[in-house]
Amino acid sequence: MFNFQAASAVIKESVEPLLEEYRPPGITSLKFNKLSLGTVAPKIEGVRVQSLKKGQITMDIDFRWGGDPSIILGVEAALVASIPIQLKDLQVFTVIRVIFQLAEEIPCISAVVVALLSEPKPRIDYTLKAVGGSLTAIPGISDMIDDTVKTIVTDMLQWPHRIVVPIGGIPVDTSELELKPEGRLTVTVVKANDLKNMEMIGKSDPYVVVYIRPLFKVKTKVIDNNLNPVWNQTFELIAEDRETQALTVEVFDQDIGQDKRLGIAKFRLIELEPETPKEITLNLLSSLDTLKVKDKKDRGNCTIKLLYHQFNKEEQLIALEKEKRILEERKKLKEAGVIGSTMDALDGAASLVGTGIGAGVGAGVGIVGSGLGAVGSGLSKAGKFMGRTFTGHSSKRSGSSTPVNSIHENGGAKPL
Repeated sequence: MFNFQAASAVIKESVEPLLEEYRPPGITSLKFNKLSLGTVAPKIEGVRVQSLKKGQITMDIDFRWGGDPSIILGVEAALVASIPIQLKDLQVFTVIRVIFQLAEEIPCISAVVVALLSEPKPRIDYTLKAVGGSLTAIPGISDMIDDTVKTIVTDMLQWPHRIVVPIGGIPVDTSELELKPEGRLTVTVVKANDLKNMEMIGKSDPYVVVYIRPLFKVKTKVIDNNLNPVWNQTFELIAEDRETQALTVEVFDQDIGQDKRLGIAKFRLIELEPETPKEITLNLLSSLDTLKVKDKKDRGNCTIKLLYHQFNKEEQLIALEKEKRILEERKKLKEAGVIGSTMDALDGAASLVGTGIGAGVGAGVGIVGSGLGAVGSGLSKAGKFMGRTFTGHSSKRSGSSTPVNSIHENGGAKPL
């Protein structure tokens, strides 16, 4: 029988720190006021064995859940008291990939890998209702919550990201199951043209945010009062799976209070050939979700240069070591108050990966995101999340960080 009470407790302990980790800048606090999964059990509608190889079985499971949960989020924003928001009519449909690592000793399974497949795209449908208040109290709150849920799913659970769970309490080597850095993407943000003007007086003050994973964003400098800005700034990002991941490019207008997004675009990494430079011009959209695109007017374009480098074994090991060092550096930066919201994009990072340059930390060093975060005692006891060990300590934003690197316009390494 499905143990809903135990599952609710594990999910709350696991997911609540992620809500804080991925909390959008417009929200100051996002927590569960109430979480109960109800009484309707999930359904497994199909199971397919995808591969059988020595010591390993890979299966895809069709999972559906149309339950009766009681989920209430406590949402706070600047100058707004906590508003209880209820998630109603929750429907979940996804395909779960499960990889069993086999062992000779009972229970004959030493570890399990769990991830959501990107195709067909995971569906999580729900409606939002304010309890004793109005959703209009926090402008854009529905979109913020939708984006937070989508980001957590795609950045933490969707393949190639995965949960690695050792089984049986016996120490086992799960290194071959864990997600590893695969390559380095060098991104040069060249310029933008014909940007949308968001100002009543004067012109927008644009800057660009680029990232592969939302927690590891970097941004260019701000160009004041210009709809055709030129940046020529270069960054390095780590890719973990070129076949499934994409580069996101967002252009913002710096403003008093919350910055306004001028446009967004994506470019799939699979379209790049390793070691082959490529210059592209991306047309900017108001949203990547075509159902939310209400403004059909041209938002201009952004020109970028890309170069993908595939890691060799030695570079991959260096990248993994750099992650551990950045974890410690990020803890110090958070304690010093340098890191605020982990969804903020800052102008730089604390490490160069695969270059042999040391990872130093100093005042003014911009760090993007605080890593994967401890997801509570539920998953931390299970073992490793995306190949990173969880300690279950109280720091909500401790965790491994993928190194991201900023380079000066002249191509030299940025001093740290």
